[in-house]
Amino acid sequence: MAGTTWNEQDDAPTHDEAVAKVGELLRDHHLAMLTTVDADGALVSRPMGVQDVEFDGDLWFFTALDSHKVGQIRAGSPANAAFAGSSSWLSVSGTAEVLKDTAKARELWGPVAEAWFPDGPETPNLGLIKLHADTAEYWDSPGGRLATVISLVKAKVTGEAYDGGENATVDL
Repeated sequence: MAGTTWNEQDDAPTHDEAVAKVGELLRDHHLAMLTTVDADGALVSRPMGVQDVEFDGDLWFFTALDSHKVGQIRAGSPANAAFAGSSSWLSVSGTAEVLKDTAKARELWGPVAEAWFPDGPETPNLGLIKLHADTAEYWDSPGGRLATVISLVKAKVTGEAYDGGENATVDL
């Protein structure tokens, strides 16, 4: 897919507009594949529910404090949260930290968290992962799958490369 970095565009949106676009795309995605690096240097991904808060450059996840990902983050692993939907894809990369913060857990609490931690926000083994985003890259194909299929067919018929919709990297 053709891509641009907003910093390269002549009519680049402001930083606030760029962050708002990432936040808009995040509203459509509730599950991420959270990737960290293990002690052997291997990438490890697992599905995680991202907490529904206004995006300000950070993503929040509930976790068990005795999980492998917590050990990897505490050892300094970088983190990436990847999201895929019917017409948009988003990759958010940065550093993560593990917090034991009952007040923040209460603030973020909802039915999905309760399914994993039935004892509530005071669960002794409950922690939070806060991913501090450095960059986000997205691909947005307005119109969904049908528009994508039509664009792919058009590219095949005309012999022109498929442009893939909007793609940008946002420095956060």
